[in-house]
Order: sequence, then C-alpha cells, then structure tokens
Amino acid sequence: MRFNVLTIFPKIFKIFDHGVISKAIDKNFIIECYDIRKNAINKHGQIDAKPFGGGEGMVMMPEPLKKTLIDIPKNERGHIVYLSPQGKQLNQDKVIELSLMKNITLVCGRYEGVDQRFIDKYVDEEISIGDFVMSGGEYPAVCLIDAVVRNLPGTIGNSDSIENDSFYKGLLKGPVYTRPKIFDDINVPETLLSGNHAEIKEWKESKSFIQTYLRRPDLINNVKLTKKQKKLLEELASKDIL
Repeated sequence: MRFNVLTIFPKIFKIFDHGVISKAIDKNFIIECYDIRKNAINKHGQIDAKPFGGGEGMVMMPEPLKKTLIDIPKNERGHIVYLSPQGKQLNQDKVIELSLMKNITLVCGRYEGVDQRFIDKYVDEEISIGDFVMSGGEYPAVCLIDAVVRNLPGTIGNSDSIENDSFYKGLLKGPVYTRPKIFDDINVPETLLSGNHAEIKEWKESKSFIQTYLRRPDLINNVKLTKKQKKLLEELASKDIL
C-alpha cells in the first residue's frame, strides 16, 4: 500500500519512523511526502493568497497544489482525500474501506483552507477526524494513516488485537487489567483469574456492552444486537443507569 502526502511540513511524518507503523514500512508499505512549497509561484515560496471577497486569513492557491499532485505518477495517485472540517467524519468502517485500497493521496491544507476549484476538480473525498479545528491537515493525516495501516496484514502481530479493538465491532472495548493482582487495595475481577475461557469471554463481551451503554450509547443504535445484548440492554435501561 502507498500513501502520498501533499504537505508544507513533510518532517511531521517522520513520526512514522517509530512504533508499529515503522514495521509496516519495513514490509514495503510506503509513505511518500511531496512538499507543496517546491511548487510555489515565486522565489519567496508563496503558496497562499488573500481570499476573494474579503475575509480573515489566507487561502492555499490551486496552482501549487495541482503541480504537486502532478509530481505523483498518475497510476500511483489512487484515491485523493482532502483532510477537512467539512468532510465526512472518519470512523472504523471508513478506515477498513481505505485499508483495502492500493494507493491513497492525502492533501493537507493550511491557513483558512484550499481553493475550492482544486477540491472540485481533483479531490475524490473530504474526510474529517472530528468536530474540532486544528492548525492544518498534517495531524489528521497522521491519525488517518495510523488507523488504516494498523489494519493491514502483518502490521499488528496478533490479528485478534485488531478485531477486539474499540469500534471494530461497533462497540467500545471494556476495561483491561494486568499485574499486580491487587493495586491500592483494588482486586482484579475474579472472573479474569479463573482460567475459564468461556466465562472470561462472556465477561468481556458484557463489560464491552456496558461500557458502550454508559459512555457512547449512540453507538448501540448502529449494532445488530444478539439476544444476550438485548436482554442486557433491557436490564440496564430498567436500572436507569444513565
């Protein structure tokens, strides 16, 4: 898989020299950064200008972006994504969809955004990582790349780790525990120490559902519930925990 990144701060993506993503890069996964400033319109490195019609800040001009996009071989551009507050919010379903693509190009905006004409002509999809504003598209791009690449075969050593993550099955992951067995007079739940795999599995599934009900009840509406989950939902609702 290949990610092309259009950015004015390529050094930000050096973060992928560390952690599990660096292991994926060693297995021929590619992140290639293309510096937009190399295609500036003048010797001063200008890539932005004041918006027509007035308004605050500066807007990234379409010419440097187009020239930078053209620097990428056409057969390697793939799906072109602009990281934008106006985009559809990234979720696990979208992450999995993107993980099945061979080539993805990410456009990282700055300032007050990107000239709409570039978006209309060259961008396939706009994606947001949440309802908040950041100083540029680089950090959202980092989040997207990390989320996508960890779903690629071989990135995570144990595939069960991915399948039991929060959101993978539509619910949050429940609480987890490790050594010591007693910490500040608080014991690890006995079920987890029992060695009974069926009971442990049932405990984890139950806690996952309860955690989701308490913290993100909106997620439950998008999940096809099992009979056990329906019964648990009725019990939780009757207790009026929320």
